[in-house]
Amino acid sequence: MDDKQVERFLDDGFVKIEGAFPPRVAEHCGRLLWRETGCDPDDPGTWTKPVHWVSDMAQGPFAAAVNTPVLHEAFDALVGEGRWASRYSLGSFPLRFPHEEEPDDAGWHIEGSYFPDGATWPYTNLRSRDRALLMLFLFSEVGEADAPTRIRVGSHLDVPPLLEPYGEEGVSGLEIAPRLVEASAHRPLAHATGSPGDVYLCHPFLVHAAQPHHGTHPRFMAQPPLYPATPYDLNRTDENHSPVEQAIRRGLAQHS
Repeated sequence: MDDKQVERFLDDGFVKIEGAFPPRVAEHCGRLLWRETGCDPDDPGTWTKPVHWVSDMAQGPFAAAVNTPVLHEAFDALVGEGRWASRYSLGSFPLRFPHEEEPDDAGWHIEGSYFPDGATWPYTNLRSRDRALLMLFLFSEVGEADAPTRIRVGSHLDVPPLLEPYGEEGVSGLEIAPRLVEASAHRPLAHATGSPGDVYLCHPFLVHAAQPHHGTHPRFMAQPPLYPATPYDLNRTDENHSPVEQAIRRGLAQHS
């Protein structure tokens, strides 16, 4: 991570790290993911659903994918050294297949990360409790037709003023989604395309969405959180704010 990449993260809300983990590791992960789907990679007739959700995967290749030196360096640069928690698994795999049926999970949103008592949908708050980053790990080739995640570039700056009134308790991502859609509608669009081994590191407030798969080969991707080791602090006495914290402060200042 160089200064230009950090500045791009502050401005755009994400940075793409090409070759963040080896393609051979992506290949091993892909074989394990195919096994989870119950589908045959050589028989499209078995691809009966537009999306297969796979939860936590803790086999060795997944631990290897998230623990490369380049990723650890990037976590330090964006979240702060000593401020993120190591992880040895990856979870939340929306494996998207070419299919005539439209997926039912393609709305614009930000990721929630915790459940208050009685909540049925994940919440988030201004400090992005329990989520340091949103990460997109590519385990297959992802082109424009292969259901790449849609990203509203710079939308992470539109979110802080919407979250601020909800205080420490925060708000359900489902409840606030319509306001996020409206506030970020002017933002340009980018697509999370790339090759096996590429990783997108995203601000936790980046507004993004899925889309239908119009290609020929399934898209294998993970979208796990990076967990914080310590809560984000928007008012550090030493002013040593991480880029994630800086972006939240910038969003508040721009809309004050």
